[in-house]
Amino acid sequence: MNKFVWLLGCAPFLLSACGDLEGGNNDGSSEFISELSDGVLAIAAPYQDLKAVRIDPATGCYIYRHVGPVETTFLPLKTVEGRPICSQRSGELPVS
Repeated sequence: MNKFVWLLGCAPFLLSACGDLEGGNNDGSSEFISELSDGVLAIAAPYQDLKAVRIDPATGCYIYRHVGPVETTFLPLKTVEGRPICSQRSGELPVS
């Protein structure tokens, strides 16, 4: 009887762990870029999903959604040479 009471008492906590973890905050930063510039399209490596790209606010670099066999994660968008593709931050001068 004691185990049954504990099970009923813990059931709400156990079931709350099954909630949607990707819901998170919807502040608009998770929206994908609808149309990439021609420059980004020209240098991006072909094996990346260019339909699901956004800019990481922490780094200013492009990231894309990679859907793997186990999990879905965001990876840096890279060139064919393996360099990350970043946007120019406002206020910075281009390096020549």
